Amino acid sequence: MKDKILYNWFILLLLLVGTTVSSCKKSFLEVEPKGKQIAETTEDYNLLLNNVQFINFNIDMQVPMGDEVAAIDPFFSAESLKTQRLFKWEAMIYEPGQNSPEIILFMNGLYAYNKIINEVMESKGGSDQTKKSIRAEALVGRAWTYFQLINYFGKPYDKATAASDLGYPIVKEANVMAAKFERASVQEVYDFIIGDLTEAMPDLLVQLTSRVRASKPSAEAILGKVYTFMGRFEEALPLLISSKDNFSNAAIPVNLYDYNETFDEDGIFPIDEMFGPSMPEPFYHEETLLGRQFMNGWTFYQSELVITENTADLYGESDLRNYFYSSEDFDEVEYPNGMLRRIGPWYTSFGVTVPDIYLLLAECKARLGDLPGAVSDLEAFRKHRMPHADAKIRKKIASDKFNLVKFIFEERIREFAMQGYRWFDMRRLSVDPDYNSLVNYEHVVYDVEGDIAHTYVLKPERLVMRLPQKIIDENPGMENNP
Repeated sequence: MKDKILYNWFILLLLLVGTTVSSCKKSFLEVEPKGKQIAETTEDYNLLLNNVQFINFNIDMQVPMGDEVAAIDPFFSAESLKTQRLFKWEAMIYEPGQNSPEIILFMNGLYAYNKIINEVMESKGGSDQTKKSIRAEALVGRAWTYFQLINYFGKPYDKATAASDLGYPIVKEANVMAAKFERASVQEVYDFIIGDLTEAMPDLLVQLTSRVRASKPSAEAILGKVYTFMGRFEEALPLLISSKDNFSNAAIPVNLYDYNETFDEDGIFPIDEMFGPSMPEPFYHEETLLGRQFMNGWTFYQSELVITENTADLYGESDLRNYFYSSEDFDEVEYPNGMLRRIGPWYTSFGVTVPDIYLLLAECKARLGDLPGAVSDLEAFRKHRMPHADAKIRKKIASDKFNLVKFIFEERIREFAMQGYRWFDMRRLSVDPDYNSLVNYEHVVYDVEGDIAHTYVLKPERLVMRLPQKIIDENPGMENNP
């Protein structure tokens, strides 16, 4: 029975992923408007923002690269070459003739965003304010997309070197005939992101009415996260506060689920022993402000990647997030060394989420020396993930800035393990002189007995993904990452 259920879910996953990637072109920045339709009216441009390509992504390469992850043989050795290369932090992920979904899917989205940004104000019908609002949403979408791209293909932001570090080509036109692209610097890309979000803010809806469409609270959260990744905590803090304050004004429910209630035997999320808590789809998930997702096989049907023993030890016995883990593989064989397989949810939300806002807010307060404020936000968050009595932070941690920031990053691991968030946190921590010790630079493959089969070391240059060779070949003179 279990095998039949698994097979049905696996087929569903393949169909969903196939739908996501079926429209991809083979070459860099080569995009064709879906169905070759031409947008003319304001409503045409409005409907473009509902396109599924803005929501579903076949992009999961960050998951195997996190330092909270270990691998288990013989599953790992039988996995795809791409997964093995990512886990080993190798330089070449794709074969010379391959492009990457991280580029193809994002560039397809950028084509549509640029089309809206450049054309909607001249569209037929619709008020000027409606056109400005649609354009503002596209600016947010473009900024979010570039924030993803720069965190794959540009060095972690370092104020001292960002102006000379290679970033990603800035594309502002919806031009399928464009042939030459040059990489902007990391600083130029971050300035571009900030410019788009700042320009968009006045014309966005203040009230969140949809989890698919951008609003001012979601844009504030994105800009707050961008500033956090740049180490500009004073600028990030008011944006994150404003975004959080607007939860209560939303036209749809936006809040943290309280696992003490939802995972109760009479709760709204029944717990399946194979697939974990039955969490809602992103469109209905109350912790989602802006829905962007990818299908995550490592939280669903795959057995080769697990959380490390050290990661598993971060969870207390009463932490209700333990329901998202199993100690067994799909053949009901116990994993060694206390390592655990993630069993839900089967998609990862990586747009704008309530938990991320809470934890970024606590981090900014702690970084700026407001330890009581950070502790208050953090404990409020933890009370939704465990019994209230266990959510309190010990005085030794709460009263020390380094220990508190360290604890916040550990809380981010507890919340987002095997979701891909950790890779991006590792990148920014690696250039933080005060907290770079929080990054683990080793990946280990274990055999079924729990003995170490292989160890791989993360080199600093591998904190940046290389552009596929196909892109370099198509753009003579474009320099690749080391």
